[in-house]
Amino acid sequence: MFNKNLKLVIAGLIIAYAVYQFVEGYIGNGIFLIFLSLIFIFLYFRNEIILLAFLRMRKQDLEGTKKWLDKIKDPKAALITKQQGYYNYLNGIIFSQTNLTTAEKYFRKALKLGLTMDYDVAMAKLSLAGISMQKRRKREATTLLNEAKKLDKNNMLTEQIRMMQQQMKKI
Repeated sequence: MFNKNLKLVIAGLIIAYAVYQFVEGYIGNGIFLIFLSLIFIFLYFRNEIILLAFLRMRKQDLEGTKKWLDKIKDPKAALITKQQGYYNYLNGIIFSQTNLTTAEKYFRKALKLGLTMDYDVAMAKLSLAGISMQKRRKREATTLLNEAKKLDKNNMLTEQIRMMQQQMKKI
C-alpha cells in the first residue's frame, strides 16, 4: 500500500513524536506510539500485500493470490530484495499450473533474489526439478532434486522427492 521508504519515514516521525511525548511526561502515549511505529517497521520487512497473497495461497485460491500480486505494480520499487524473491516465488507457483516456461523464469529469479525459509528454497528447487523433467533435462533435474533433499530438514517434501526420483528412473 505504502512505498517501502515511506514506511520508514512514517515510523521515524512516529518515533520522534514518541520521544517528544516522553519528554513532556506523557509516558503512556510515548509507549503506544513506539508500538505503533513497530507496525510500520514490521511492514517494511514483510510487505502487507505479499502477506495477504500468502493467506490466499494457503486457501488454495490461485486466482485470489494472483489478484493480490497484481496490486504490486513495480516490485523493484515497492519491495525489498527478499520480498521480491517471494513475489517471484508466488508467481512461479501460480504459473506452474499453466505455463511452465514462465514458471521456470519466476522460480529461477526467486532463487537468485533469495528466499528466507529453507522450506521455500527446497520447494522452489523441487518445482524447478519437475519443470526440468518435463523438458527432458535429466542431469539438471537430478542436481535440483538433491539440493531440495538437502534443504528439506523437516522431511515435509520427502514423499514428493521420492515420487520425482521414481519418475526420473522411467525417463
